[in-house]
Amino acid sequence: MATPSLNAIIEAMLFVADSPMTVDRLSELLPEYERAAIRIALQELRDDYQARHAGIHLVEVAGGWQLRTWPELMPYLSRLVKGKPPRFSPSALETLAIVAYRQPITRQEVEYLRGVDTGAVLKSLLEKRLIRILGKKDIPGRPIIYGTTREFLEIFNLNDLKGLPTLREMQALDEVPVFEVQEELPLKTDNP
Repeated sequence: MATPSLNAIIEAMLFVADSPMTVDRLSELLPEYERAAIRIALQELRDDYQARHAGIHLVEVAGGWQLRTWPELMPYLSRLVKGKPPRFSPSALETLAIVAYRQPITRQEVEYLRGVDTGAVLKSLLEKRLIRILGKKDIPGRPIIYGTTREFLEIFNLNDLKGLPTLREMQALDEVPVFEVQEELPLKTDNP
């Protein structure tokens, strides 16, 4: 094989990477290439997959770039992969949402908002690597402070926390749409 192109090198790195690759990380791994050239190569790869309607696409997620399959292909891919997709209980989703929107947050603050004990749910979210311990709050008792992880961003297909829906967007989902009433036009007939 002749000397591989930068696009081919980056594509191979993204293919074997187990998490999104940032431009910083790619620049670190490829010091012989300019940062601007790496950015251009990423854009070209993304455009190429898009133009070919390929089975995978390149997305910017969790602050980096990752090759992903299209959601529409899931029925076919599930034939190959026998594992079940991760399921979240309503209490886990509620707790995760509280941590995501209110971070950094302590267990006591989460329990105050939920009104129930959240120890087991927080432990489960830690084990799934959706939240992490950020440190300890500088108050008496020094409670642990929680925040979300890069894996959280990956699973929910977010580039950063600014991608979370706002309260206004969530409230709009509950609103009943208002449609304009249009006047019915008479049908034109061929008979005079």
